[in-house]
Amino acid sequence: MRSLLFVPGSRPARIAKALAAGADGVCGDLEDAGPPAGKDEAREAVMAALAEPRTGGAPRLGFRINSPRTPAGLADLAAYARGDGRADFLMIPKVSHREELVIISEALGGPDAPPLWPVIESALGLKHAYDIASAPGVEGVLFGGADYAADLAITMDWEPLLHARGVLAAAAAAAGVELMDVPWLDVEDEAGLASTTARARALGFTGRACIHPKQISGVAAAFTPGEDELARARAIMEAFEKAEGGAALFNGKLIELPVIRAARRTLAAARQA
Repeated sequence: MRSLLFVPGSRPARIAKALAAGADGVCGDLEDAGPPAGKDEAREAVMAALAEPRTGGAPRLGFRINSPRTPAGLADLAAYARGDGRADFLMIPKVSHREELVIISEALGGPDAPPLWPVIESALGLKHAYDIASAPGVEGVLFGGADYAADLAITMDWEPLLHARGVLAAAAAAAGVELMDVPWLDVEDEAGLASTTARARALGFTGRACIHPKQISGVAAAFTPGEDELARARAIMEAFEKAEGGAALFNGKLIELPVIRAARRTLAAARQA
């Protein structure tokens, strides 16, 4: 997923609109986006949305539970386990240990559980990022930058969060899973969204969460290879294939394995766009 749009579970009418907004994925949020007094109603609305039939071309639809360390989070998991809905992914907030994900996956049926997306948003979670990213059933990781910044008493500017982003990029790459960046919170600042999203992609992030539909196009564009990138990747692969295993040159430079891998990733990203 290049773009993931969060929608409050407490606003069920917005879920249908979110599915038509153009994001690769939509996440019904049971954690932060609704008032504590409305948790039960939000849970019912999200479970009903997950039970609605979806066509093959529809965006992926999943949901974020409350922390599994809370009664609300346990109720979210129980409601999904009892219900008839199908989630394309399950996002778990405030994950700090691999074992949390193992327990949740087993409770929801092991191989039949939806793909897991742990949110790493604390110093302890970052410490165990490699183990979390490689846990069974994990498809991707979301960087919870706001809570991480609060945990460390730092700002959400790029430099204070750079270390965490770098660690998560390495952990996700080692585990072979996707990595999504924290949403850009200033909905009106399109330049800031574009700039920081491009920097996140350069670090190794594969997508970004959105909190408003107007952010989707900018995020998708940042994670979609441009024509120049595609042309270069195709030329590199053509030169490599013509060499038939021998030394290959591109623009007078030797093509080494890391360059080939990067070209393949670029072409794969274009096919998925």
